[in-house]
Amino acid sequence: MTVFGLGNPGAKYEHTRHNAGFETVERIAALKGIKLRKRCFRLYRKAVSDSLVLIQPLTYMNSSGDIAPECVKGDDTVVVIVDQMDLPPGKIRIRKGGSSAGHNGLKSMIANIGSDFIRVYIGIGRPEPGVKVPDHVLSRFSAEDRAEVDKAEDKAAEAVLRLYSGEKLESVEQWANS
Repeated sequence: MTVFGLGNPGAKYEHTRHNAGFETVERIAALKGIKLRKRCFRLYRKAVSDSLVLIQPLTYMNSSGDIAPECVKGDDTVVVIVDQMDLPPGKIRIRKGGSSAGHNGLKSMIANIGSDFIRVYIGIGRPEPGVKVPDHVLSRFSAEDRAEVDKAEDKAAEAVLRLYSGEKLESVEQWANS
């Protein structure tokens, strides 16, 4: 299984709404006791445990998929963890296949490896009236929303590990939404 956590590299973007995927991959690595290391001329961070590969693309969100073809092997199950404005902060949704729903990171992944992968969405909420989408996704959470997103990232990390252990997607979706 290859798991991509989408986000933007660098201290400027740490803990922003757009980095929910990065943060969730870091939680999975911690649970597995493995370390993400920079690879391939610093184009991504990677950690490997058995047949679980964790990837944080360092190509910025809109080009996340550029490195995906070299990271995905054959008929490997691919999971992409990404922020989702259409979900309230702290909610998660798990689906297989579908469109990008306007998310540029997903557009890049689909353009590079097709759309037949599992998506784990972390809710970040919609922007307040008058706030532009780029400003919203690159902003940090309120303390209350951050606490909810932390819980969701923990649950999403556990959901990915359940999928990795062979649990069926349908039962993981049901568990994640309970």
